[in-house]
Amino acid sequence: MLIIGCDFHPGFQQVAIFDNRTGEYEQRRLGHREEAEQFYRSLAGQPVRVGMEACGHYPWFERLLAGLGQELWLGDAAQIRAKVVRKQKTDRRDAEHILQLLLDPDPKQFPRIWVPSLEERDVRQLLVHRHKQVQARTRVKNQLQAMALSQGVQKKWKLWTEAGRAELEKLELLPYAAERRKQLLQSLDRLEVEIEQLNRRVEEEVQKRPSAVKLQTHPGVGPVTALAMVLTLGPAKRFGSGREVGSYFGLIPSEYSSGGRQRLGHISKQGSSFLRFLLVEAGQSAARGDAELGRFYRRLAVRKHRALAKVAVARKLAVRLYLMLREDWTYAQLCRAVVQASPSHSVVERKHRPLE
Repeated sequence: MLIIGCDFHPGFQQVAIFDNRTGEYEQRRLGHREEAEQFYRSLAGQPVRVGMEACGHYPWFERLLAGLGQELWLGDAAQIRAKVVRKQKTDRRDAEHILQLLLDPDPKQFPRIWVPSLEERDVRQLLVHRHKQVQARTRVKNQLQAMALSQGVQKKWKLWTEAGRAELEKLELLPYAAERRKQLLQSLDRLEVEIEQLNRRVEEEVQKRPSAVKLQTHPGVGPVTALAMVLTLGPAKRFGSGREVGSYFGLIPSEYSSGGRQRLGHISKQGSSFLRFLLVEAGQSAARGDAELGRFYRRLAVRKHRALAKVAVARKLAVRLYLMLREDWTYAQLCRAVVQASPSHSVVERKHRPLE
């Protein structure tokens, strides 16, 4: 088998190649994409394992290796770098270091990570695109609100009602400002239509995944959050506990403790920033729809700070959704399980508890 340590860059890759049958070793620099494709196609017919750090700009490379029947191992970039002692860092050294980790008798030396399928990553692009368009709509609305305020019209959310829109269009503005208003209103209409279409496509993807449908039974969790959770978390049973899930999403405090003294900082933010944003947003809605989360939020907001309380609720919500995925539960089944485990600590108010 050929074992290849690959230091991948957008325009080229540095590879360290070892043939474990003959013991031959060589280093090569391959330009993207023609030279790299030609090299890997020349290896067709023999077993090949390629290891590289997780990064961006590599889907074409993954499809190439999959089509040739060659293995691709992706490793945690931070853990791979942490195993390097020397201060000198070059592309050749990086490729050789990855190769050495692949050749180690202990397979755990190469910190291999879980990678979603190409189809799942494509659906993630749908969610990211919708998120970007919603942000663009918010920016357009903010500009229109500013124009209304400059003319003494303060209607807040009512500006987007039929009457508010009519009043906005009737405002007397100078020529350039009027042209800008016209363009912004056209952009807003276009974004509304596009976001509505994207919402329908998200709903269609949710219906293809029964686990995402069950997540929507939890208060505050809509189709976007449910689908993002399923696609980002992956197989729930690969996590041993809710603590691991909180760490995976970067919702636990960073820590620098030594000598018996504990020092905790802000949350680590080491996970998906997009899902972390969705969990914080959904957590605020969940706190209004779920009594236990609401009490937890209000108590922590008084003791600490509202921002800290929002993040804490997001972590609790992430753990709940993880349990629902792992056990294949609906929200009602989650409530029943918590009541049975601890009758004094219910998920919801007694009057809202499902029947035993």
